[in-house]
Amino acid sequence: MGGGMEVHKNRWIEEWNAGRENLEFNFRWTRRSLAVVGLFGLAVPILVYKGIVREFVRSLPATYPNPPRPLCNRAHLDLG
Repeated sequence: MGGGMEVHKNRWIEEWNAGRENLEFNFRWTRRSLAVVGLFGLAVPILVYKGIVREFVRSLPATYPNPPRPLCNRAHLDLG
């Protein structure tokens, strides 16, 4: 009654899925992978953060009573 509905596997999709399942076993650190991690793991988040902070500081009114301090205030480290 409901025959003829067999699933036909696609060879290329099965190979791609097998590669995804075994990615952590086949991964190798190369110059390119280090560059990608450095770019999207460090550079992009830092640039986004700096852009957000710059936009926030620019949006403050000129008569703001207390100007914002830097996030890492090193004044307490001065001993002299």
